[in-house]
Amino acid sequence: MRRRIGAGLALLLGAAVAAALVLGNRGDDGGDAPAALVTVHGVIGSEKKPFFDDPGVRAAFARHGLRVEVDTAGSREIATSVDLSRYDFAFPSSVPAAEKIKQKRGATRVYSPFYSPMAIATFAPIADVLARAGVVRDSGAGYQVLDLKRFLGLVAKGTRWDALPGNTAYPARKRVLPTTTDIRTSNSAAMYLAATSYVANGDDVVGSAGQADRVAGTVAPLFLDQGYSESSSEGPFEDYLAIGAGKTPLVVIYEAQYASRLFAADGAIRPDMRLLYPAPTMLSKHTLVPFTDTAAEVGRLLQEDPQFAGLEARFGFRTSDPKVFAGLVSAAKAPIPPGLVDVVEPPTYDHLEQLISAIERRYPAAGKPSS
Repeated sequence: MRRRIGAGLALLLGAAVAAALVLGNRGDDGGDAPAALVTVHGVIGSEKKPFFDDPGVRAAFARHGLRVEVDTAGSREIATSVDLSRYDFAFPSSVPAAEKIKQKRGATRVYSPFYSPMAIATFAPIADVLARAGVVRDSGAGYQVLDLKRFLGLVAKGTRWDALPGNTAYPARKRVLPTTTDIRTSNSAAMYLAATSYVANGDDVVGSAGQADRVAGTVAPLFLDQGYSESSSEGPFEDYLAIGAGKTPLVVIYEAQYASRLFAADGAIRPDMRLLYPAPTMLSKHTLVPFTDTAAEVGRLLQEDPQFAGLEARFGFRTSDPKVFAGLVSAAKAPIPPGLVDVVEPPTYDHLEQLISAIERRYPAAGKPSS
């Protein structure tokens, strides 16, 4: 009898230990997270939303006892009009916006876990037409470059696609202009403005209100003559993927948007699609500004933890360890450079704001944002 009781007790204990091991490991394999998670709220640029929504990323945070919930807004909106008191951190897509937020909130720390060069998504026939027009060239390193100075010359003349020499591939009766987001709200448009303003300012960073006002007159048509612009960088890129060259022959994007879909091998990037790198270009340095110690831990993990570096690279972001991103590029056999040389710095936040304000004053009254 005692032997039966002992055997039964052993079975019960064994089952209890096995159940405890299963429950204890559920958070480690991407399943249900532990119950005692600390929730951290942030406001981020929309291009990072797929990253924060990813089950693998959420599981990685859960292993550190964190649940990260995010809202999205344009980086300029985050720096100027979003009520930051509702959040534990802000995560805009540029250093100038982050510096403004840091000053505004009296923050003492920032984290810059990843960055992405600005690029232009297009199609092979469009790239060929622009190459014949002398504004696209081969880099000699497996990727193509858009010469911004020559491109601005086309824009200044009001050139239309059907007027380009030998253009039978895309004889559209509209201006040769890239699609951007709304410069009044979005960082991707602001970074494109920063690059084009550098060229328009005699290959120099805009450094005064006078320069900003003068240069704005040259680059304003890039934004004003497009017509309607979306406030989020996801919208134009999705149009590029879904609708094609008819609507979006050229779209200013973050390289990460294109790279992430390429790495996913989900069929979104088709063989006729191409990525051009403006010369010069800008790096969008995604910078997290924490307002609490828990939010600082989010920034630290994103910047220092190798597991997060791998996840960031999978979403197309370049990290401090170039080998992770380079490995994905090699596996995808993608025409993406390991690094870029012709990169310039953006103006300070105040001078970039002066540029944006100078262009904003040129918008028709009906085009003013409602808030």
